[in-house]
Amino acid sequence: MVQRMAVEGGPTLERIAQDLDALLRTSETPDYKTALNGVQLANRTPITKVAAAVDCSRFTIEQTIAQGANLLLVHHGLFWGGLQPLTGPHLERVRLLIDHDVALYAAHLPLDAHERIGNSRLLAGALGLEPTAGFARHEHIFCGVRGTTTLRTATVLDRCQRFSATHGGTAIASAMPADRMTKHWAICTGAGAGHSTIAEAVALGVDTLIVGEGPHWSAVDAPEKGLVIIYAGHYATETLGVRALADHVTATFGLPWSWISAPTGL
Repeated sequence: MVQRMAVEGGPTLERIAQDLDALLRTSETPDYKTALNGVQLANRTPITKVAAAVDCSRFTIEQTIAQGANLLLVHHGLFWGGLQPLTGPHLERVRLLIDHDVALYAAHLPLDAHERIGNSRLLAGALGLEPTAGFARHEHIFCGVRGTTTLRTATVLDRCQRFSATHGGTAIASAMPADRMTKHWAICTGAGAGHSTIAEAVALGVDTLIVGEGPHWSAVDAPEKGLVIIYAGHYATETLGVRALADHVTATFGLPWSWISAPTGL
């Protein structure tokens, strides 16, 4: 991490990172090793503008540079492929960041699990659903939320479709009767329809599971497990947390920020 005193023009990356690490509890939140939460690449100069995006890609880096920002906040960072040589596209991403003195900060499960700005919690609010408990347990944290409602499942799906359409995605659902009611819902953004989350949903009596994406078999199995699974888009469902993180930086440090839209189609 950068070790230097603040100079006129903006806070140092160190100050911002210390604040975000404390907010997100990065040191105590379990995650996949390739997530590498926190500062993934440091810069040399004070931070003057922030950009936020779901993913770190050449496109989002180029847009960060074009918008005059020198700190990029993302949910998915540089190292999902694990150890890899600095060649080809991976090198070009790193080279662009270094050449333009842009810092990169990533927050994966610490952002998903946050009680105020977590992706699942914010998505629930956007859908008009009130969380009452955690969901999608990962070690000692919950990456998702759950609650109860009296809405028709078709209404929940409609809300998901309207949300996804304005956040770069498309929402679809597994098979369901037209008159079906939702009583107990759960949300796990991103790739939320895995074996463990579906088993947890069934064990808890969840009848409507809202996720970003899932494998084909999950939609095949859902009716037999008493579930409707709404796939609202991996990208779309994870746009909210990183936006909220950028809002926090603005509120704390007075820095402007801009959003970089880069839907993946998933």
